[in-house]
Amino acid sequence: MIPYKLLSIIFGFSSLLLLTTSYETSNNLNILMPDVVASHIDDYLCASFEMDKEKATYITAFNPAATSKDAHHVLLFGCTEPGSKEKIWNCGEMANSDESSEAKHEVGPTCASGSTIIYAWAMDAEKTELPKDVAFKIGGSTPIKYLVLQVHYANIDKFKAGKTDRSGLVLTTSSLPTPKTAGVLLLATDGEMAPHSLELFEVACKIRQDIIMHPFAFRTHAHKLGLVNSGYRVRGKNDDQEWTEIGRRSPQLPQMFYPIEKDVAIQQGDYVAAVCTMLNTNSHIVRIGPTGNDEMCNFYMMYWVDGDQLLNEDVCSSSGPPRYYFGRDRHLNVDKIPEDAFHIPPPPNGAAPGGNLQGGHHMMMQHKEQSHKRRFHYESID
Repeated sequence: MIPYKLLSIIFGFSSLLLLTTSYETSNNLNILMPDVVASHIDDYLCASFEMDKEKATYITAFNPAATSKDAHHVLLFGCTEPGSKEKIWNCGEMANSDESSEAKHEVGPTCASGSTIIYAWAMDAEKTELPKDVAFKIGGSTPIKYLVLQVHYANIDKFKAGKTDRSGLVLTTSSLPTPKTAGVLLLATDGEMAPHSLELFEVACKIRQDIIMHPFAFRTHAHKLGLVNSGYRVRGKNDDQEWTEIGRRSPQLPQMFYPIEKDVAIQQGDYVAAVCTMLNTNSHIVRIGPTGNDEMCNFYMMYWVDGDQLLNEDVCSSSGPPRYYFGRDRHLNVDKIPEDAFHIPPPPNGAAPGGNLQGGHHMMMQHKEQSHKRRFHYESID
């Protein structure tokens, strides 16, 4: 028999080993702005963080370290090469405007090569944890050699008061491989909407790669005029076509990644589609653009695959209204679009953000009957 004291030593050592292993394989990685100073509202600033090139790191959770008082949104990109060798650089579409000409930061893209979207945050969204056995794989032999943090600044009062900013993300990481790899597909549009109008911004792309994706979370993004964004898997042709909802949410709610309630596997030959319903109450045209006074129609889909082969093309885009609508795409049957596509679902706590969009059925009828001309004056909505 093994003496009791020896057993105690063995079990004690085993417990210590387990604790040590757990500590070594689960860590926090701070991806934060290095005390930056923004010069203008709507500045986009970027900072890069080099990853371990010898071994891979696995991201299992994203914990925001930002507030909507300062940041309009925070994006995390994976890059093979960052857009600048500088510690901080101006990476926004406004970088070459006259207003930004006095900025002290070098101008450059987010990534010089190998750009991929990993995470997005806005409106004080909460922590996002990935499902069990799912992680974003970065560093090592992957094309992601750097993480690049992009912050779109909505307010510069703190900078005028002499303060700096450390907005960003705290990532939960592990050195242990996972059997499933996470990725993000972004559906986004260009386009514009007329004064005093209700408009649909639509985008769809065919999955041509031999891949099976399992969406598990989605995020909607628009600015002040967005009412509801929804995403769909479109399968089949003509009268047999089926539109299955991936997710639907008001972009006026905290813009976190919300869990997808059911398994909607997407495979080669399927289409992914998204529609944003917007109400322009202004007396001027509003266009898709980078500032808070412009608009955006974005639908983010976070998915996992068995193994580590992700989508080669992770952005699906369209020219938006008035040039692109579903009805002009011969592969899409607008008669099969679910009638609740334009209705704002209640948020998780049951309190609707400004109420549901009235006249959703009216919009559906207009969608089917006038897909070639899509400009709805909101005064006429029931």
